[in-house]
Amino acid sequence: MTALMRLSRPPPTRSLRVFCVAARHRSFKFAADELYLTPSAVSHQMKELEETLGLRLFERRPRSLELTRAGATLLEEVEPLLEALDRSVAQIARGGGRRSVRMMLPQFFASELLIPRLDAFCARHPQLDIHIDSHDPRPEIHSAGVDVSVLLLDAEPQGVQCVRLFPLSLTAVCAPRHLPAVARLGSTVFRELTLLVHKPSASAWSAWAQEVGIEAPEPSRVLELDSMHAVVRAAEHGIGVALVPTAHCADRFRSGALARIFAVELTTADAYYLVSRAKDGDKPDVRALADWMLEEFGASTQVSPC
Repeated sequence: MTALMRLSRPPPTRSLRVFCVAARHRSFKFAADELYLTPSAVSHQMKELEETLGLRLFERRPRSLELTRAGATLLEEVEPLLEALDRSVAQIARGGGRRSVRMMLPQFFASELLIPRLDAFCARHPQLDIHIDSHDPRPEIHSAGVDVSVLLLDAEPQGVQCVRLFPLSLTAVCAPRHLPAVARLGSTVFRELTLLVHKPSASAWSAWAQEVGIEAPEPSRVLELDSMHAVVRAAEHGIGVALVPTAHCADRFRSGALARIFAVELTTADAYYLVSRAKDGDKPDVRALADWMLEEFGASTQVSPC
């Protein structure tokens, strides 16, 4: 039972909105800037909210602000509900003439695969507004405030309606100007070129080497980056050799912005899943979006409860 459920009278919605902004920024100052308040006003409201709930929501340190476990739980539960409330009010205010669907996707999937194709769906459904949330680089749960999610997981999500889209495969690439060095040096090219590493999947190079049948790279330099977009951009600019998602970078291979340097790909244990709740899956707008996603990303499996 959450703290909100135990209260005879829930805290004001305004206080919960201020909390969500402060929790997202991990800063009363940045929250105040967004909300056009003073930092002291935000701090005061958060203190009142903590007193109302009887819980400490923030760890206040001299130069940082962190969420407690209770604060993280409250943010996870309340923010989607407030966003759903805002969407409902906005739709009613528009007179019901337009409809909306909210999606949550991994950042790189959204920017490289979905957005370039989305115009075709919008042309089919001109009265449907699409709200895309990709603030989490790799969402792992289907949020309460979202109609459709694409989750990158190593196993099927439970308790939701889902379909497996495709596995995540990684390909070794470099800028075209490095191809002569690759041809000359083969697998020892890593001793000459910088190894670009995606921090969340730092072990991928070792797994790739095992798949190819060579020793793990022993590079002269390593550049570790925290987003796949940064890894791809670094490779495009000739900074080094990278492992990138094959499907996401197909346009870059065709354009010549990136060159694949080994024929073998690493098919990881992770796969993309298209996810919705059972109660949402049969809604016409959600169904239309899900069907289009299946068309675009080549899934042949029927949507089923996972």
